[in-house]
Amino acid sequence: MTATPPGSGERHPGALAHLDDRGQAHMVDVTAKPFTRRTAIARCVVVTVADAPGVLAHPREGMDLVDAARFAGIHAAKATASLIPLCHPICLDRVSIEVEITAHRVEVSASTEIVERTGVEMEALTACAVAALTLLKALAAVDPEASIEELTLWRKSGGRSGNWERTGPQSQLARRPVASPEPAAPNIPH
Repeated sequence: MTATPPGSGERHPGALAHLDDRGQAHMVDVTAKPFTRRTAIARCVVVTVADAPGVLAHPREGMDLVDAARFAGIHAAKATASLIPLCHPICLDRVSIEVEITAHRVEVSASTEIVERTGVEMEALTACAVAALTLLKALAAVDPEASIEELTLWRKSGGRSGNWERTGPQSQLARRPVASPEPAAPNIPH
């Protein structure tokens, strides 16, 4: 086994990507990686005892609460690098937020896409979380115990590690199929 020279900044196999060989945080160098199409889908559930359709399905003071959550999630995805340390600032090609409202549950799904040298998993998770927080805030007036559960990455594609999809019945969300994102036009720098 070849030892990594101290201070070289190289990682050992299985090491955390954002820590160098000295254990110091650093932004991962992606300059040698190829540009590839990368996608990610994250999901979560807002659980409430309130009548979610009654609270969320009707505009309040001229504002559609589900659209407000979509806008908030999209904005959050675009701001991920300023919110999460060590994320690369990227120019997303596509962000979409889906919201499904049932009696006491609101399922939120966020999908992100880019042609880039780094993934979009954190952007999908951030979009999903902020959209859910926006809905939670709307529900809190009638149910202060409403909660966000099961925020997790469901699918990713592209890059060196290839495709990955969550499997197993560990979640209430696992029963729903994961929609594939529509391909976007390539992001070609000018």
